[in-house]
Amino acid sequence: MTSKKQRDVDRELVERYRVTDGAKFRLKNVHPDDTKPLRSLDEQRAHGLLRAGIESLTDHQEKLYAQDQRSLLLVFQAMDAAGKDGTIKHVMSGVNPQGCRVSTFKAPSTDELDHDFLWRTTKELPERGVIGIFNRSYYEEVLVVRVHPEFLAKQRLPAECTGKNLWKHRFAAINAHERHLAQNGTTVLKFFLHVSKKEQKKRFLERLDNPAKNWKFSAADVAEREHWDAYMAAYEDVIRETSSKHAPWFVVPADNKWFTRLVVSAAINRTLESMDIAFPKLDASRVAEIERCKKILRKA
Repeated sequence: MTSKKQRDVDRELVERYRVTDGAKFRLKNVHPDDTKPLRSLDEQRAHGLLRAGIESLTDHQEKLYAQDQRSLLLVFQAMDAAGKDGTIKHVMSGVNPQGCRVSTFKAPSTDELDHDFLWRTTKELPERGVIGIFNRSYYEEVLVVRVHPEFLAKQRLPAECTGKNLWKHRFAAINAHERHLAQNGTTVLKFFLHVSKKEQKKRFLERLDNPAKNWKFSAADVAEREHWDAYMAAYEDVIRETSSKHAPWFVVPADNKWFTRLVVSAAINRTLESMDIAFPKLDASRVAEIERCKKILRKA
């Protein structure tokens, strides 16, 4: 596939699933099984597209690292078994580990609970030239904590900080945080991998039936299914309240893993292409120094 065709495919995927203004967003309008833009693709061509995307990302990442001016933060949120780990593994498979860091956030520690809800993720933000990946993130504080209000008690917040405006204030803090990052050279992309309850059940059973995958399963995952509707409502609210042009959400159909990976790859590549990154241009003195070193090495 030519690079132009690749760009056309990427553009269609990105525009279909990107949310920059949440006012009219409804989760029901994105079906977890949707593959419409690439429905005619066979498996071989789909893998070819992903390989091309990985190659493009490898090139962009090398330039981002060399330029050392900007950074990229990728935030992944999803229900269990939606494919976050696999998507990160496949899409980022060609990236130099030196210029990429993955941070995974599970239940907060005692030390983390003694700080504000943005503290533990702020410590892991990518430096200039680096792609940072958050496998779960500060959004857990307006998702899991909202579905399970008992978790809020562990944060020992003053009474005046836990009233009816708690979620409104947290959304405002997140929006201000992401605006601050954008104004300081960090581009933020947020991915909600939207898996159906039916597909999640199928993947859970696969983990249970395959001894090699038993380690991935937790009984707590099944318990969380009882709160499915509450989570979907929370995700819709989060996307509506925190989508912006500088930190868009991508609501990615996740019932078909190959399609999920193509959408994520397209979004990352399109963003990096728009960032005006390039290898640093050398000044005259640096060019002269390189020529001098060439002569020395050739005489040695």
